Amino acid sequence: MTEEILKAIPVMLASAIKFILGPLQGYALKLHPITTGVATVLGMMMSVVAFTFFGDWLKKRLFKNFFNQPANPSTTRRKFIILLRKYGLGGIAFFTPILLTPIGGTLLAIGLNKPKSKILLFMFISGLVWSMLLTFAIYSFGRAVLPNFI
Repeated sequence: MTEEILKAIPVMLASAIKFILGPLQGYALKLHPITTGVATVLGMMMSVVAFTFFGDWLKKRLFKNFFNQPANPSTTRRKFIILLRKYGLGGIAFFTPILLTPIGGTLLAIGLNKPKSKILLFMFISGLVWSMLLTFAIYSFGRAVLPNFI
């Protein structure tokens, strides 16, 4: 039991930085799929909680020019703003584990000025769903796809 928990710590830390690394590392360490899934969600939520509560400080200090609306936004930025308005917090939470990092997705969600409780809830649900899907996929198809890497 202690060995399983000690093996789960690197999975948590890896998924706090980039979500997909959690299930891959859990598979490489030969953890039980449930342990891998739980550690992946905990790692993501560790990052989300930290940046949700310290994100306001980061936004004010480091990213103050990023979240201000320019007078004439570029086409890329305009498309990004349209995407944020169209899909909102649910879209950010949905795409955070796959396309964004937990840190980047949380900072974007904070930029929408949504309540912290909603950010935590949406990110948790998204992390839980994606963790189950990715862990299942990696543990099911890992032998066929990943033997050269592990």
